[in-house]
Amino acid sequence: MADHDQDFIQRADAASEKLHGQPMDIEKTTENFALFGLKRRAGILESVDAELRSDIDSSPHSLRRRVQLMDMRRKMGDLHAALRKAKR
Repeated sequence: MADHDQDFIQRADAASEKLHGQPMDIEKTTENFALFGLKRRAGILESVDAELRSDIDSSPHSLRRRVQLMDMRRKMGDLHAALRKAKR
């Protein structure tokens, strides 16, 4: 599957599996997000927002992934806002 056919969660899972032998859960992905710099965090949030604006089909798998992506985006957005407030 080409990278452009995968959503953010699938790409993060694939990278984690290559490095650690298992996919990373959403909580760990969000924790690692805090380690990135301001520009990289902003870029990731823009990428996730673009995915959320794209069309989805009505399959249960697609809907489940969309809900996971929305939840992860909310957590990352809150974390990003808190880090910006702390000037990090």
